[in-house]
Order: sequence, then C-alpha cells, then structure tokens
Amino acid sequence: MLSILPSRYDDTIAVEFSGKAIKEDAEKLEQNVQQRFNDHTHFNILAVMQDLDGSTFQGMVHGLKFDAKRWSQFNKFAVISEKNWLKNAAQLGNILPGIKSKHFTKDQVEEAWDWIKD
Repeated sequence: MLSILPSRYDDTIAVEFSGKAIKEDAEKLEQNVQQRFNDHTHFNILAVMQDLDGSTFQGMVHGLKFDAKRWSQFNKFAVISEKNWLKNAAQLGNILPGIKSKHFTKDQVEEAWDWIKD
C-alpha cells in the first residue's frame, strides 16, 4: 500500500510503502505527479519502505510504466529502510543515467531530507 506523506519541499514527493505494491499504488503516485508537476519538471522522491510483501504482477507492470514515463524527470531518490536488499537496490539506482539514489536507515530521516535538499 502506498501513502502520500507531507513533503518538506515543493520538488519532492514523500511516500510510504507497506505491504504489497498493487496497481492502485502506481496509479496514486502517477496522479500525484500529474497534479504537482508538468511532464518536464524534475522531481525527487523520498520513500519510506516499511514491511514489504512484494508486488502483485499488475502492481509491478504499472510501476514499470510509471518509471518509464517519468524516467527523465527523476532527480533524486532517497530510500529509508532497514532492509539490506533495498540498500543494494538504492545503490543500483546510481548507475542509471540522470538519477541519484541513496539509502538511509530509519534513524537517518533528517539526513535523507538534507540530501534531497542539496
């Protein structure tokens, strides 16, 4: 399930993921981006990842569609989680062109916001 959280910065979407990612989560995120940004505005995502149960197939397909559509708009992606596999996934994001990603633990929330701001 995806929840949109209050953001400290206009150019950043803050979200929290828990449970299983589903199609409606990708649709909710896309709707939020459409409301806040035009199709060419760069933005950041700060994602708090709770207890994840994986994704449904439809959730993954719609998430990939969102990523592909918005790829050129992503600037920074901060992942806050205690999961090692998410830490590794965040590091992989740095090899993707135009995107900076970094992993933070739950006790590093302020550092994550600072990193997004810079």
